[in-house]
Amino acid sequence: MKLSTRIALAVGCTVPLLVLAAGGLLLALVARDLHRAEDQHLRQRAVALVPEARALLRASASGRPKAADTRERQLLSSALDVGVRLVAPGTAFTGGPQPGPAVTLPDRSTGFTTVRADGRSWRALIHPVDTTTASGTLWLFAPDTADRAQIRLVRNRVILTAVLAAPLSGLLAWGLATRASAPLTRLTRRTAGLDPRTSTARLPEERSGVREVDDLASTLRTVLARYDEQAARTGQALDTARSFSSAAAHELRTPLMSMGTNLDILTGHPDLPAAERADILADLHREHARLLGLLVMLRELGRGDLVEADAFRPVDLAELADAAVAEARRRAPDADLTLDAAPGLTVHGWEPGLRLLLDNLLGNALAHGRDARGRARVRVGVSGGAGEVLVTVDDHGPGVPADARARIFERFQRGPDSAGSGLGLTLVAQQAALHGGSVTVTDGPDGRGARFEVRLPARGGASAPDSGTPPSRRDWLIGTAGANRSQSFPKDRS
Repeated sequence: MKLSTRIALAVGCTVPLLVLAAGGLLLALVARDLHRAEDQHLRQRAVALVPEARALLRASASGRPKAADTRERQLLSSALDVGVRLVAPGTAFTGGPQPGPAVTLPDRSTGFTTVRADGRSWRALIHPVDTTTASGTLWLFAPDTADRAQIRLVRNRVILTAVLAAPLSGLLAWGLATRASAPLTRLTRRTAGLDPRTSTARLPEERSGVREVDDLASTLRTVLARYDEQAARTGQALDTARSFSSAAAHELRTPLMSMGTNLDILTGHPDLPAAERADILADLHREHARLLGLLVMLRELGRGDLVEADAFRPVDLAELADAAVAEARRRAPDADLTLDAAPGLTVHGWEPGLRLLLDNLLGNALAHGRDARGRARVRVGVSGGAGEVLVTVDDHGPGVPADARARIFERFQRGPDSAGSGLGLTLVAQQAALHGGSVTVTDGPDGRGARFEVRLPARGGASAPDSGTPPSRRDWLIGTAGANRSQSFPKDRS
């Protein structure tokens, strides 16, 4: 049922009820006012008639018929337009308009009452009359104007008005509701052909002038935008899964073939010398560690590509760096690791991703930043300024050649002597871009080794007002070297 029809039916049923209720209240008030006027008139007549009624009772009780007749005529002449009935033990005097003698009067001794008889209604005042020789009851009657034909006519007209009000108010409400719901009807027509599965058409930003309709249109636009976002994220998830399987198959082929060859040698030559067998087993252990590291890195890349904005929280980067350095010291007790971090530097970010960034920078420095004697001296700094937080990791290794500084952040880029997966620095670049920042590599501060610099927007910083929202599309796991990335990543800032 249409909204306008519902409103018309509701109004068509409500208005007659309101008319009847108002009419009933009006009739009750008018009847009460008429009763008050009648009662006041009877009270005034009673003031004039009570002395005459006492005199009549005294004359009747003393046995003076002529005096009683005279007093009765005086009583009836004083009654004017009201009916009089004086009732005493053994006698009754009546005159004027009143109910017939066969009508039973209410058993009351005083006050006002209504008497109905032969289709008529009378308003009556009961007043006791007492003398020293006799007592009786004076009844005064007047036609009940509250029950006259005019009142009944008004009642009938109220009912007729209620009956006519039902269709008229329904039609009027239907017309007004149809006009009022016209913006909603137009919105329905505009949205009827929208199918987010087959079309990219969306609701335009048009104001109808009706706040509720505009709010509904805004809600529909939000729902469609979320559908598009989720559809895109679903497509990204599928691409990520396909890329994960493809990358894993490609990168795992060589170590698996090497491990298979070594296993064939061990199986086919059970009498190998102990030294050769130890070399083969050591090679197997290295390939196993490489495979495990590769799978872990691919998993972390996939997590970064699929993380949602609601996972971002305020993160104290100084505390996170302290925890990462402490863990690195446990992994490499021979290394010289120092941390210089200013307290209270907070970013809005994904804490597991930021910890991954720090761990991989430290792991890279420990693996490739040793000097000629094999010693690892790594300096980690966390500082703030100009609406950003700067994280630096310095080592004393051979450094990174200028022509290789742009490539080391790409997937599967490994040095000739590297036993890693080639994804550690890719994870660093991914997390920096995910948090609206950047990562660069330069020479060390004293001209030796390498310095990795990660710049992240500080929480509430003016330099990146939307830094708390990750890029709409992340393709670090899907993308290949040289492919166009959807997120900006200034690799050549140095």
